[in-house]
Amino acid sequence: MNVADLTHSGLKQWILDFAELTTPEEIVIADGSAAQYDELVAQQIAGGYCVPLNPEKRPGSIAYNSDPSDVARVENRTYIAAQNKEAAGPTNNWIDPVVLKETMTGLYRGCMKGRTLYVIPFSMGPVGSPIAKIGVELTDSAYVVINMMIMTRVGAKVLEVLGTDGEYVPCYHSVGKPLAGGESDNGQWPCAPIEQKYISHFPETREIWSYGSGYGGNALLGKKCLALRIASVLAHDEGWLAEHMLILKITSPEGKSKFVAGAFPSACGKTNLAMLVPTIPGWKVETVGDDIAWMKYGSDGQLYAINPEAGFFGVAPGTSNDSNYNAMVSASKNSIFTNCALTEDNDVWWEGIGYDAPGKLIDWHGNEWVQDKGNKEQKPAAHPNARFTAPAAQCPSIASEWEDPKGVPISAILFGGRRAHTVPLVHQSYDWNHGVFLGSIVGSEITAAALDLKVGTIRRDPFAMLPFCGYNMGDYFQHWINVGKAATDESKLPKIFYVNWFRKTEDGKWLWPGFGENSRVLKWVFEACDGTAKSVDTPIGIMPTADAIDLPEGVSEEDMRELLSVDVDGWLREVEDVRTNHYPKFGDHLPKELSSFLDQLEAKLKAAQ
Repeated sequence: MNVADLTHSGLKQWILDFAELTTPEEIVIADGSAAQYDELVAQQIAGGYCVPLNPEKRPGSIAYNSDPSDVARVENRTYIAAQNKEAAGPTNNWIDPVVLKETMTGLYRGCMKGRTLYVIPFSMGPVGSPIAKIGVELTDSAYVVINMMIMTRVGAKVLEVLGTDGEYVPCYHSVGKPLAGGESDNGQWPCAPIEQKYISHFPETREIWSYGSGYGGNALLGKKCLALRIASVLAHDEGWLAEHMLILKITSPEGKSKFVAGAFPSACGKTNLAMLVPTIPGWKVETVGDDIAWMKYGSDGQLYAINPEAGFFGVAPGTSNDSNYNAMVSASKNSIFTNCALTEDNDVWWEGIGYDAPGKLIDWHGNEWVQDKGNKEQKPAAHPNARFTAPAAQCPSIASEWEDPKGVPISAILFGGRRAHTVPLVHQSYDWNHGVFLGSIVGSEITAAALDLKVGTIRRDPFAMLPFCGYNMGDYFQHWINVGKAATDESKLPKIFYVNWFRKTEDGKWLWPGFGENSRVLKWVFEACDGTAKSVDTPIGIMPTADAIDLPEGVSEEDMRELLSVDVDGWLREVEDVRTNHYPKFGDHLPKELSSFLDQLEAKLKAAQ
C-alpha cells in the first residue's frame, strides 16, 4: 500500500506534511504482515544494526545493541506540554507547547534525509474493541517498526477500522540527526545528544512528538506515551481508567475464576506476578497482561479491562526459569533482544539468567567479556535495563480471554511497593475511596542503587503512575474517586488491596519467599472478594487473621504474625511522611477525601498505642 491509496484524507495529508518537513528518501506503510517483518529484519541484519540469533536455540530472533547514551526512558527529557503548567501538575516536566513545537519542528526539519519514513497504523487493544484506541506513528527507525509489530496490532485491519474520517492519536518519531560517526557506529542505531532528546506529549491535542532516542519507552510510542500518558487524559475526559497495571486470571480448584489488576513500581515483581506459577495445589494463574490495563464500565455495571498491548517488553536481567519461567518461554523464539550479551554460539545471556556465562561473551558494548566472579568491580555483560520483546501469544500462561474485545471483569485491584518494614503482607481497603487513599501513598524504599537519594527513605510512586500520568496527579486522584461515584452498583466495584512481598527481619532476612508463594496471598484476595476470607478490622484496613493464609515452607507461625501485624509506630511515621513530604506537592488539587483518610488513619493509630 502507498500513501496515495489511503482513504482517510486527513491521515494522508498529515503524512505528506511530515514528509515535506523531514525529507525522507521514501515512505513505507507498515502492513503488519510476516513478509514485511522478515524483510525489515533482513535489511537490519544486512545493515549491521542487529545480528540473527542461533536458529536452534532462539528461532526467529535477533539482538540489537544501542548507543550507550540511549538505554532507558529519559524522564528528565519527557514533557507534558499542557496549555499551562498547573494542568501538567507538580510531578511532570512542562514546557510551553507553542515553544516546544517550534523547537522540535526545527529538529525534525530534514532529519530523515537519506532514510525511510515508516507509517505505522496501530491499535492499542484488540482491533475494533470498544475499549481500544488507534494511533499512527511516523518514524525513521526500522527497529521501532518491528518492535511495534510485536507490541501492538499493526496494519490494514487498523486502517479499515479507522475508515475515511476516524480518530487517531498522531505520533511523530525520529531517532534524530546522528552523533558524529555516521548512521551506524559499531552496529548501534543513531541517536541525538541528550540535550536534543525530547519525548513530548500535548494533552489537549492528543499528540506525541518524540525526537532523538531509539529506546523502547521513548520510541515505541504506543507503549508508555499513548497507552498511559495520553490515554490517561482520554480516560479522564471520557470516564474510564488507563493504568500501569498487570491483569491476571486466577482459578480455584472448584473451577471458579476471577480477574485481578495490579499496580507496582519498577523492581517490585510486577511481571513475575502476571506470569506467576502457583505453589498451592489446584489453583491456576493465567496472564492477561503484564504492564497496562484500560478499564471501562460494562453494561452490567462492572469494570472491564483490556490489555492494550500485544507483546511483552520485559527487563531481561534477573529473569530466569526460577524467577519467571513463563517469560523465558515467551522469549524463546520470534523475539527481539536489546543490549544483552552474546554467547559464542549466538545465543543471548544476561546477569540473573540462572546459569553462569557459557565461556567468552561479547558484552552489550561489543567487547569481549569473560565472567569473573571474584571481581566485584566487573561491569555487567548485559545492560541492567536490557530488554526482550516477545509476542504475548507465545506465553504458556496466556489466558484464553486475553484478546476478548469486551475485556475481562475485574474483581480486585492490588497496589504494592518494596518495603522492608511497616507495610504488612496484605491489607484490604474498607471501601473504594479508602482504596484510592492506599493507591495514593504507594512507595518503595530507596536502595543503594539510587546513589542520589538517602538509603531507606521512601520514594512515593502513587498508583505506580508517577512517570506516566499525562496531567495533574492531584486531579488524577480525584478522577479515581469520580470513577467510583459513577458506579451504578457499588457492590460490583473491585475490592482494593495493598500487598508487600518484601518484608525483612531486623537482621535483613526475607520474611516472605515471594514468587510462586504469592499465590497464597492471591487465594486470600480471591476469598475476600467472595466474602469468605478470614479477616479482622485494623486501623490500616481489613487484614487476614493469623491463620487465614496457608503457610509456605520455611515461614513459621511467628513469621506470619509479624507479616500480618500492624506496626503502629511505623505507620505513624508513614502518616508524618505523607503529610509533610508527599501530599503538599499537590496543593489545592489534592482531594479532600484523601486528607480526611490520612487524619482518620492517624487518629486510629494513636488510639491503638
